[in-house]
Amino acid sequence: MAPHPLTALSVQETEIVRDVVLKANPSMVVLFREIFLHEPPKAQLQAFLECEHSGQDVSNKVPRQGWALFDLIDGSKNMSYCESVVDIDEGKVVLHEVVDVKHQPTLTLDEFDNLIQACKASKEFQDDVAALNIPDDFELVVEPWPYGGLDLDEPSLRYFQGLCFAQRKTGNPDSNFYAFPIPLIPVMDAVTKKIVRVDKLPTGGIGDGLREKTHGENILAHCVDSEYIPELLTGKQKPREDIMPLSVIQPNGPSYTVQDSLVEWQNWRFRVGFNPREGATIHDVWYDNRSVLYRLSVSEMTVPYADPRYPFHRKQAFDFGDGGAGNCANNLSLGCDCLGVIKYFDGVVINSKGEAKVSPNVVCLHEQDNGIGWKHTNWRTQRAVVTRNRELVVQFIITLANYEYIFAYKFDQSGGISIETRATGVVSVVNIDPGKTSAYGNVVSPGALAQNHQHIFAFRVDPAIDGPRNTIICEESHPVPMNPATNPAGNMYEVRQDVIKTSQWLDAAPQHNRTIKMVNTSKKNRISGKPVGYKFTPTASQLLLADPASIQARRAQFATHHVWLTKYKDGELYAGGRYTMQSRNEVDGVADAIARKDELENEDVVIWNVFGLTHNPRVEDWPVMPVEVHEWHIRPADFFEANPSINVPSSRDLASKLADRSKEDCCSTGGS
Repeated sequence: MAPHPLTALSVQETEIVRDVVLKANPSMVVLFREIFLHEPPKAQLQAFLECEHSGQDVSNKVPRQGWALFDLIDGSKNMSYCESVVDIDEGKVVLHEVVDVKHQPTLTLDEFDNLIQACKASKEFQDDVAALNIPDDFELVVEPWPYGGLDLDEPSLRYFQGLCFAQRKTGNPDSNFYAFPIPLIPVMDAVTKKIVRVDKLPTGGIGDGLREKTHGENILAHCVDSEYIPELLTGKQKPREDIMPLSVIQPNGPSYTVQDSLVEWQNWRFRVGFNPREGATIHDVWYDNRSVLYRLSVSEMTVPYADPRYPFHRKQAFDFGDGGAGNCANNLSLGCDCLGVIKYFDGVVINSKGEAKVSPNVVCLHEQDNGIGWKHTNWRTQRAVVTRNRELVVQFIITLANYEYIFAYKFDQSGGISIETRATGVVSVVNIDPGKTSAYGNVVSPGALAQNHQHIFAFRVDPAIDGPRNTIICEESHPVPMNPATNPAGNMYEVRQDVIKTSQWLDAAPQHNRTIKMVNTSKKNRISGKPVGYKFTPTASQLLLADPASIQARRAQFATHHVWLTKYKDGELYAGGRYTMQSRNEVDGVADAIARKDELENEDVVIWNVFGLTHNPRVEDWPVMPVEVHEWHIRPADFFEANPSINVPSSRDLASKLADRSKEDCCSTGGS
């Protein structure tokens, strides 16, 4: 049986794509970067899905295609970056593009390895390290980073930079080297694989200016061990022994079913995808045989650092566009990352030769209890009816050098979808002189300055509210001045609704309870008479703080507004544009999309929701920060004719016990 058009490529299919690309370029050296599913054009896929949902014949299948991203090197060692679309069944290239040299492709782990080897081979770098007199019981650690945005006067070469640390020789490879930052950043030319410069970092504090000389003697003398690995914790930080087990038990198994990429649970039906750039994606979302979303994904994120001292302005990562979230996805562990009865989805990864292998357990699916779903007590009879809010969670976790991000799509029994983001990991630190403090961050451990920074996320929502043509409404609630004619007591407020007619941006407005509604004006709710729809409230978070003229801002226009409203266009998936690596400007991102001024009323619309976490580090974020949680919700708005979870039964957890067994269980006295 042929794979579903939304099923990720298998190892075999990935290698077919590789072989077709190699055959098409027989005289070239081919270095592969990524191979993954090329999603069909929307019109083509929609026709297939309509047949599938109506039970019609789908034997007229959608062509199965793979997308290959690779470098071509000719006999003169000239390199070009290319992208090809391969028809897997036909075994041929159907689209080939040589990407403009002004764009840089995503990074690979091979390039990270090249930086480490270049540092070992560089006499300049080794001499600079030796001048710091690092104690013999430490060894150097170079952590590769994207170079950030090129300065306007820099040549358009491909660079990588390394943040340097020292790791104490404890015999444990997981000992925390971040506690010992080294004030050097080596810069490598990715083509020559040579170190072209070593930036010596400022280590001063308040009053020292932007370019204070490096504190060079005994550079680590004021730094201290800060471990997080359990076996290295000592004293009061030893693992606690007073925590009792708390287990998630599902004696009858889960309530979901999974077939290939198709998930069905509590009236929900959707497909789970996975690709190297976006990680887990959600497709073709239906509730009770009605369409809700065509596609849902994390589109991009940027992490700009706010230390103005050279060269820290280059610390700006685009974690999805530069390296790919899927490429950095964790292989999740049973009983650790997800609890309960777990279904895992695997990914497929490649090396530079295009050799494919399975990356196991990159996405987990599980149910969780999230407190009370709904409850009411009749005070006259004292009869309480209460249900639990069970959620189905699709989760993936990525590790990007020092940081971890946990993304979860959560479906509930009331027809809602919540998207949760958790940030954790180790804050990025640089060396600071003994006894000094800084306006550019916080000293979280002696000698370790955690720099101020932001995390700004963009999510892409492609709605299909009872069909592909939808309208976006901006709804606000405003006070009405007291007046004899319409508001004599002064208690009234009015709800204003504005139809968004052309592509544009909007910002959160909590003072007006600004809400974005996605509605189908051709379908009316039988009870309210209003168009059926879903809605969400944009998060009133701080957005990008970098000056609009700065390189940081120019290459991250998506991070300057909370909501972007655009018309669907095939291939337009990334809020910051397809090419973020070393970009000077955002190209083909949401800012360019709204500039088209497309008509949006009763059209195929796309909504991009943006929010930011401004992170001014605290000592409590060290050595590993507790999760910082953000959640936003896509909820039905007159989509149903009643609370869709009203039929969720009340249930008593028979495993629950009283801490004081001498007291009577309240549920045994007539509650439910």
